[in-house]
Amino acid sequence: MHNPITVVVIDGHTLTRYGLIGLADADDDITIVGGCALAAEAPALVASARPDVVVLDVALPDADGFRLARELRDRHAELGIVVLTAQAEDDVLFRALETGVSAFVHKTAPTAEVLGAIRHAAVAAASFTATGLAHALARRTQAGHVGMPAVAGLALSPREFEVLAQLATGRSVPAIAAGMFVSVSTAKTYVSRVYDKLGATNRAAAIMTAMRLGLITAEVDVPA
Repeated sequence: MHNPITVVVIDGHTLTRYGLIGLADADDDITIVGGCALAAEAPALVASARPDVVVLDVALPDADGFRLARELRDRHAELGIVVLTAQAEDDVLFRALETGVSAFVHKTAPTAEVLGAIRHAAVAAASFTATGLAHALARRTQAGHVGMPAVAGLALSPREFEVLAQLATGRSVPAIAAGMFVSVSTAKTYVSRVYDKLGATNRAAAIMTAMRLGLITAEVDVPA
């Protein structure tokens, strides 16, 4: 039997913390190993519990959750970081992306989406995922915020195009692997090749470049 994904929850709302604990208790693959309400308590807790994933609120009682996320990312490169928020604005999503977190989830999201974000963060900490990412990127592109250069000699294979399309819907790496009937490791290799060919270092840059080159459009079905 494989080891469960270990998670620390950092949220100022007691009900949210207990809700996530209850959600994890009902899932054999995920175990909560710690929780706290304050950003000040988080670094020591993460250092002692050594979780696979941290789930944290962007609005903590004593600090900006994004600032804490950046601190944790700088200290723990392999740590999966899932950000929870009650704010749905594009600017908040892009701030999460720029902070280097693994996933961005709205607090009203279905439980399957929250669990999926945790699983994604556990296996692909450096790869950002968020439902609605492609549509937010399209809105930013239309607003004139993108100046990505064209990529010369671009040649994606059919499988790489398939991966690109799934990246654009916001699917996690494990979901891409399952949909392609390949291992997570193989899916990560495909994602890396797509990034390399598009001259990108993350999902957002890859999608924006692909949109600019006309390889994909914003007319995609984003999973709920």
